[in-house]
Amino acid sequence: MLKDGETGIVISVKSGYGHGARWGLKKRLMDMGITPGTRITVIKSAPFHGPMEILVRGYRLAIGRGMAERIFVEVEG
Repeated sequence: MLKDGETGIVISVKSGYGHGARWGLKKRLMDMGITPGTRITVIKSAPFHGPMEILVRGYRLAIGRGMAERIFVEVEG
């Protein structure tokens, strides 16, 4: 997972694991512009597994930690 101030490139977005995996979560992230090849920067992470503020395609978004854990990135730099 990226740390505050780090930037990465999205490699994949996972929907979940096992039977009944939540496709809706993957679709929601992709609808937000979080797709493979997209650059993401973590602006700030809340403590105690709270939400994260990220920069995606010029927009600031807040996502929950559970959603963030479904985004696989390669760290830039």
